[in-house]
Amino acid sequence: MTTGAMDTGAMDTASAVSVPTASTRVPTESANVSAPSTGVSADSLRHRRAVEALRAGVPSSDAVALLGSGQPEIEDEFLALLGTAREGTAAGMLVGGGFGSGKSHLLEHLTQLALAEGYAVSRVVVSKETPLHDPVKVFRAAAESAVVADGHGPAISEAAERLDLQGPAYAELLRWAMSPAAGLNERFAASLLLYAKTRDRDPELAEEIVRFWCGDPLGVARLRGGLKAAGEGKADLSPVTVRALGAQRLHFATRLLAAAGCAGWLVLFDEVELIGRYSVLQRAKSYAQIARWARGRHGVPGLPLAAVLAMTDDFEAAVLTGKKDKDAIPARLRGSVAADAVELVADATLGMRVIDREMKLLTPPDDVELDRAYAKVKELHGTAFGWSPPDIEGLERLGATRMRQYIRAWINEWDLVRLDVAFVPRTVTVDVASDYREDKDLEGGAQEESEEG
Repeated sequence: MTTGAMDTGAMDTASAVSVPTASTRVPTESANVSAPSTGVSADSLRHRRAVEALRAGVPSSDAVALLGSGQPEIEDEFLALLGTAREGTAAGMLVGGGFGSGKSHLLEHLTQLALAEGYAVSRVVVSKETPLHDPVKVFRAAAESAVVADGHGPAISEAAERLDLQGPAYAELLRWAMSPAAGLNERFAASLLLYAKTRDRDPELAEEIVRFWCGDPLGVARLRGGLKAAGEGKADLSPVTVRALGAQRLHFATRLLAAAGCAGWLVLFDEVELIGRYSVLQRAKSYAQIARWARGRHGVPGLPLAAVLAMTDDFEAAVLTGKKDKDAIPARLRGSVAADAVELVADATLGMRVIDREMKLLTPPDDVELDRAYAKVKELHGTAFGWSPPDIEGLERLGATRMRQYIRAWINEWDLVRLDVAFVPRTVTVDVASDYREDKDLEGGAQEESEEG
């Protein structure tokens, strides 16, 4: 191995670049390093996957379980939030941190905590396919990704399968779905009643019903025909828009999960800062959704529903202030003739206030946390590759350096030393600025407002 600058693969396209800038050689006999073993055990493979996940900045359950969250205050508030939701009061929180500060890692840790508490958990990454301002697409993504601790598939489908159709939980769910307080279209009570009569007798129709609960259409003729065949007579089904069904599905699915034994439903949102690249109107709608999830404003009482949204901590300065959204969005909406303009102004303003005043910032790692993480990652690397890693220099400990940068530097330097025990890498970081330029392609397709037939 030659000396000099070397790219170790530590590129972080959304954060910072870590690259060794210089190296020296030391006599081999002075390096207290054992040679890597040739055998690869199951534990070694599992730990290698964890190392590669940490290197890529993608949290894995193994890596998160090893490192923990490093955010005890946020963790305590999160557990309190789960308790509030379990009692039937929907609630949420917004967390913020710089790129590479550990937001995705934290969300994975919170996932494990919620699963252990008996929650169904969904992970929704804001993207072109899942724009935050579109509740229909957000619900579908949440439904598709929902899991439970002991499950083997989508949680809503498993909840339907586990539901005791002769028990009090089903009876209460049906009573609630039929009550005006639930605010549900008649399709939900009718489909729930039909599901109970067809789950064992007509699995194909039962599966169609579950897919309807998860976001697929279910035709009126199909539903009415099934009810008639089951001896329930003609159902009175009023028209409903796709958008309205999106919100109602969230309410119904949350109660279904609870009826099947879940403590509640937790929805985690990652990369929420992408909304900063939307056009003004779609940013306003997204702020309204932040208010909805962070404050538990779902319009229906008794939902055991919790949410955590994660975004970059520079969003307020770059978008709310930098793009003047605090003033420009209310001014623009007040001039709109849209029927929901007044409500949207209030909700968007609340969402911006949540970002500005209620964001829970990730705490930068102190020396104690860095020492603990260093020891854990060192042990992980050693187990993964069957060797005894020596101490390496890593990055200088500065307040602005992010945990992901420290971890990548440690892993990259141990990689190099493992290949050449005489090599002494040194790593620096280069920041990559956030990009909040508007890009309408990221907003997703237009929201369909036709009625489901």
